[in-house]
Amino acid sequence: MFFPRLFARSRHCQIGGLPNPNSLMNKKRSTHSRATTNLSSEIPSVSVQKPLVLVDNHQRFHNYLRISITERCNLRCTYCMPEEGVELQPTDQLLTTEEIVRLAKIFASEGVDKIRLTGGEPTVRKDIVELIQELGNIPQIKILALTTNGIVLPRKLPKLVHAGLNAVNISLDTMDPFKFQIITRRLGFEQVLKSIDLALEHGIPLVKVNCVVQRGVNDMEIADFVAWTRDKPIQVRFIEYMPFDGNTWSDKKFMSYTEMIEKIRANGFPLDKVPDGPNETSKTYKVDGFKGSVGFITSMSENFCSSCNRIRMMADGALKVCLFGPNEVSLRDLMRSGASDDELRHWISIAVKRKKPSHSGMYELDKDKKLNRPMILIGG
Repeated sequence: MFFPRLFARSRHCQIGGLPNPNSLMNKKRSTHSRATTNLSSEIPSVSVQKPLVLVDNHQRFHNYLRISITERCNLRCTYCMPEEGVELQPTDQLLTTEEIVRLAKIFASEGVDKIRLTGGEPTVRKDIVELIQELGNIPQIKILALTTNGIVLPRKLPKLVHAGLNAVNISLDTMDPFKFQIITRRLGFEQVLKSIDLALEHGIPLVKVNCVVQRGVNDMEIADFVAWTRDKPIQVRFIEYMPFDGNTWSDKKFMSYTEMIEKIRANGFPLDKVPDGPNETSKTYKVDGFKGSVGFITSMSENFCSSCNRIRMMADGALKVCLFGPNEVSLRDLMRSGASDDELRHWISIAVKRKKPSHSGMYELDKDKKLNRPMILIGG
């Protein structure tokens, strides 16, 4: 069994690591130092049964892998990126296409059938078409999705669909071009609208529009987004504002999904609940007679941790089993140290088994957010 030296990631570390499951998981991590530990002497060699690699200790099976393929972004959204920007890692510290595909095949062999590419902004990666082609050739993958801000998408979408892309989420937080500039600190509103229409024209089964709701910023537009679904077969997903390192979160800007629903109904839209599928992150509603629907991602007010089936791999190869959890294990370091596929499976299994039953509440997350990465470096 291959045993690397791993360590807990600090805010500025380029390599992530998982603390010793037996003794270190509950220790507070310093954001200024890296405490190394040799796991080879503390974790026994375990024969991992293949069907259980992606099942955690709370019997959750993880068949959905989100892969961040770049740390770069062409927008500077206030809820995602610190105003001063983020320190980008050297290119040689990020996963190559070959490494991404190798890991994707390992996850697929263990039951992953849905992959979503995120960023940063994934469409700024030069070889994204070739990457999607490679991932689309993995037999087990049924859904190959993309989360994007839509700025570059219009000129790449036809090739991406041809390569195998069959689901897309496009971020749009306002219907006001001027406010778009304020939220994103960039131009591009018309490009985003064009991307949404092109995605529909190319026959993508369900085009989703992600809208992060902030009180006093865009909450007065919620009803406008609902009205948009009258004639447009999209799903607008209203996302509760979440605290991350470097964003401008405060409880004064937070609006729960129940308050959003009240606001929508007060504006004359009688929302009806639609049954949600297993592992669904969004609570789905629909106005009778409308072509589209709306959803609410309620991570803060009513989490869905008990049915979570998602794991994340970041652009530098760090595996993250919870969006809000600070612990990571560097699959990049394992691969580059010569780990076999079975040894990678072993460490993936260890990480998954240490996933907690749920994340903390929003106030605790806000207090401890510097222990986690900024959202831009995790992947939306």
